[in-house]
Amino acid sequence: MDCLFCKIIAGEIPSTKVYEDEKAYAFRDINPQAPTHILVVPKAHIASVDAISAENADYVAHIFTVIPQIAKAEGLVDGYRVVSNVGQHGCQSVKHLHFHILGGAQLKDTMA
Repeated sequence: MDCLFCKIIAGEIPSTKVYEDEKAYAFRDINPQAPTHILVVPKAHIASVDAISAENADYVAHIFTVIPQIAKAEGLVDGYRVVSNVGQHGCQSVKHLHFHILGGAQLKDTMA
């Protein structure tokens, strides 16, 4: 498979790892949009939110238990944003489900 995030998970492409367990991998975004910008990905290849199913939803549920742990470890005590882009119009650049954790400063109150 020619998936950038699968290669990062496999260690074929370097990343700055923040968290890892059997179902999830988190690393710092190389083009941060906030002082803290971390990507959290399932270790199973799931193309996007549109590809979440009953068979793979446990990965997503697990990620959402891990995100608060990562945020706390990063010192995001005043809040943070979690974003997942889907498809072309949603500006999804890598076709592997991922969640952006953005924080470390007051974020804009608009998404556009």
